[in-house]
Amino acid sequence: MSEPSENKNRLIPTGEATAILPVAGGKLKPVTVIGTDAIRQTFDDHTLQQALNSRMAPGVTDLVLNPDAHCGYGAPIGCVLVSPSHIYPGPVGVDIKCSMSLLQLDLPAEQIEDRRVRRAIIDAICDRVPTGAGRGQRSVPKSRHVSEAQGRRAVAEGASEAVCESLGIPARWARRCEDAFHLGHDGTRDALSSRLDWLLHSGEFDSFREKISQLGSYGGGNHFGECELVHVADDGRAKFCAQVFGLKDGHVAFLSHCGSRGFGYTLAHAQFKTLQAKFEAWSIPLPGEDRELVYAPLGTPEANAYLDDMAMGANFATVNHLLINALVLEAFQQVFPGVAGELVYFISHNIARQEVVDNKMVWVHRKGATRAFPARHHALKDTPFYETGHPILLPGDPQRGSAVMVGVEGADKSCYSVNHG
Repeated sequence: MSEPSENKNRLIPTGEATAILPVAGGKLKPVTVIGTDAIRQTFDDHTLQQALNSRMAPGVTDLVLNPDAHCGYGAPIGCVLVSPSHIYPGPVGVDIKCSMSLLQLDLPAEQIEDRRVRRAIIDAICDRVPTGAGRGQRSVPKSRHVSEAQGRRAVAEGASEAVCESLGIPARWARRCEDAFHLGHDGTRDALSSRLDWLLHSGEFDSFREKISQLGSYGGGNHFGECELVHVADDGRAKFCAQVFGLKDGHVAFLSHCGSRGFGYTLAHAQFKTLQAKFEAWSIPLPGEDRELVYAPLGTPEANAYLDDMAMGANFATVNHLLINALVLEAFQQVFPGVAGELVYFISHNIARQEVVDNKMVWVHRKGATRAFPARHHALKDTPFYETGHPILLPGDPQRGSAVMVGVEGADKSCYSVNHG
């Protein structure tokens, strides 16, 4: 293991905003680092050491550090880890499929200039969407009640037409999702239903009903819902993208940040404990001697169980976001009867997905990193975004605002990924 104090000095610039961090004396492909020199100087040595540990872990072929990288669970937050043969819970994290979504409203900005109107909107949203750690549907008077049967279907099917219809979510919004649903390890929904049955009957998930009651809620931490005013840049490409995305210049939009709540945390935490116990029982060396860098080779029972649990957590997060947006639209309609709203996009930054990297099908783990497929990427062919690239939702702060972006040529250098904030 390299001495942590040496890591920053080993960064080698390769461009204005790129660098590499050599690995294993040059015997392995280096870590790709995205960011100007000023940004790279903000990386602490622990983050760089986590990147090295992750790159040298079994089966890992690529490791990318994004400009917002910082210490995480084994792997840095703000990294992309690629493996064709292993699945890693660490670079997915405990908030499976933490994500962003953006709702565009047909409401001119001047309609909410009055503080009393803004307060009415806030109150209407807070009456429908719970916020805060541990809070669920019973915490607010106008939430959408989700039965146990609906919850079971949601985590097995994601945003299927049947799930959307039962929860009052416009089914067309599923086409505005990075992934509207996730399947089990064998590519079926049945695998998820079987896994859930086992978890419930074995007593491994006694809190299922409680966690399902958190559908349609933000939770705590840095999760938020925020009203936005859309400004489309004055150039042809931006205007074309805005038209395709459904963005309306000078109109109100609503940005949401949340994930799989206690449901995903329960599954992820149990997976960490299970894999850590097996590593200890079987005397398997830990990458970088870090307990958070446990893994499972694909095709093993351990990998299958993790992939099923991750898929259920991801399906929960998907339905959670879409339900929040449906409730937010209801809240605006209470204040502005008849106002329309459409989902612009829903995209995750804590997930492992099967994608093509260097002409090979691999598992791309994004921890605090956002997918960035540019225009004409093969995976966008049957989506509304083939000619533009899909929207990238990048949250900012109340002073400087947030951004909607698209990937461009050269995105493959970062395994088609950008930072998540």
